[in-house]
Amino acid sequence: MMTAEMLRTFEETIAADFEAANIRAPVHLSGGNETQLIEIFQDIAPEDWVFSTYRNHFHALLHGLPADWVRAQIHAGRSMFLSSPQHCFLSSAIVGGMLPIAVGVAAALQRLGETRHVWVFVGDMAATTGAFHEAVQYADGQDLPVHFVVEDNGFSTDSPTLECWGKVPVSLSPRVRRYTYARTWPHSNIGKWVNF
Repeated sequence: MMTAEMLRTFEETIAADFEAANIRAPVHLSGGNETQLIEIFQDIAPEDWVFSTYRNHFHALLHGLPADWVRAQIHAGRSMFLSSPQHCFLSSAIVGGMLPIAVGVAAALQRLGETRHVWVFVGDMAATTGAFHEAVQYADGQDLPVHFVVEDNGFSTDSPTLECWGKVPVSLSPRVRRYTYARTWPHSNIGKWVNF
């Protein structure tokens, strides 16, 4: 299992590689939420499906994807859409784009009689969308084996979420877990201009 320090060190290495112009594509670094994610991933089995966002490095590492493989994918320009079907891990740069896919996989697992679960991560901006509420409502109505994790850093990209959307609705579904954190990296890249 990755520790909080190991996760921070991984992202610091990626930031240094980006600053050295060794990564010629956007990166979305995680930080400030290591402890919460480690706790959540204690409930996620290795054979469970994890669907992530463009900020996915910690999710991938905590789900057991090899750090060297993750780093190589980031260097190849795939930071925002790391995917490894053999590790039951998929992500997308489309805000909320994984929601219907995750619900579909959960429905398939249920119909096949499997005991595996699906976990789908979204930010607080995605949790304001109709796609999120429809996915949760359908999952509740069909009693699907899917859990929604809302990672609330208070921002919709770089705008305060509450200023953009007003009061953020809180789901009463037991399938939804929400945690708040203060991000330690900017929305995209490292906060410096890098010439490639």
